[in-house]
Amino acid sequence: MSDIQAAIDAEVKSNDVLLFMKGTPKMPQCGFSGQCVQILNHLGVPFKGVNILESDELRQGVKDYSNWPTFPQLYVKGEFIGGADITREMFQAGELQALLKDKGLVAA
Repeated sequence: MSDIQAAIDAEVKSNDVLLFMKGTPKMPQCGFSGQCVQILNHLGVPFKGVNILESDELRQGVKDYSNWPTFPQLYVKGEFIGGADITREMFQAGELQALLKDKGLVAA
């Protein structure tokens, strides 16, 4: 495992909810990242946002880590959930809320 892969793996495993995104939670730099931030904030779940625009190595490393080509990428308790479309669809169907509740991350 390369250094960048090890660093990404450590981030994924040490944060209950992690969003690899363009920009930061306070200043998203693309609409899709902004949507995911809005959903997580609406649900009141604490999360860490990692700005993949800060490093080409990080951006490529996250793509390789997840085998997913686009951003944002949402992880919950170390499990890759998906990008903005999947996150939004799960939220609208109530599945994201159920997952977060099952993992003990949000109240009922």
